[in-house]
Amino acid sequence: MQYGICNLSTISVRIEPNDRSEMLSQILFGEHFKVLEMRSAWSKVRLAFDNFEGWIDNKQFIEISKEIYQSLNSNIQHYTSELVDFVTDTSNQQLITIPLGASLPFYKKNTCEIIDKKFHYDGNYISNENINKKDIINTSFLYLNTPYLWGGKTPFGIDCSGFTQMVYKLCGIQLFRNASEQATQGEVLSFIEESEPGDLAFFDDKEGNINHVGIIMKNNYIIHAHGKVRVDRLDHSGIYNTETKRHTHKLRVIKKII
Repeated sequence: MQYGICNLSTISVRIEPNDRSEMLSQILFGEHFKVLEMRSAWSKVRLAFDNFEGWIDNKQFIEISKEIYQSLNSNIQHYTSELVDFVTDTSNQQLITIPLGASLPFYKKNTCEIIDKKFHYDGNYISNENINKKDIINTSFLYLNTPYLWGGKTPFGIDCSGFTQMVYKLCGIQLFRNASEQATQGEVLSFIEESEPGDLAFFDDKEGNINHVGIIMKNNYIIHAHGKVRVDRLDHSGIYNTETKRHTHKLRVIKKII
């Protein structure tokens, strides 16, 4: 088994091993993973954070040892809290742009390390030991008006479950990658009135498949990624768009994660 880590701002995770294939997700700077299968140009990987699998370009990551991989799993993780920032590769003083929620492996005294490389970072950060449900709504507004992007996880493009996963990640809570998987987590609530700001609402299609998720706010509002990260009304039927004056998503279930 081989292991790797992202040393670029983002890596596209694709459904097939080629550049024209659909992007399923993204790996952000500092995220680590197992390499399940390596070919000449592409590798199939499984992320340590959420076990998500897909294909990435071999030119866009560096290999790490099993010992480093296990150490990253056991250490407190630090994440950038700026919309966009940069780290400096101290070996050549080159800058690498990093997005909100990027990881800072082995972070200590403004320095993070990837194998023998050291990166300087003096921006703001948070750690995954800071679990506070009160921060979920404030954190979600960092992504407000981010354009919708299938498979996206950054303030430059994000999908509905990428949005909820990243917001919860920045608040120290781990969610799966896809909406249908996230719907298996937490405690079911019977009514909207039982929910609190920060709980998740899930929505389904005509076949009953969960295909959308958003974060419940107070006073029957919801923030979610639909065209862009936006705020809409939430009622017992689903999401009501006041601009188009129609329901856009049918409510399936409400879950309390924390």
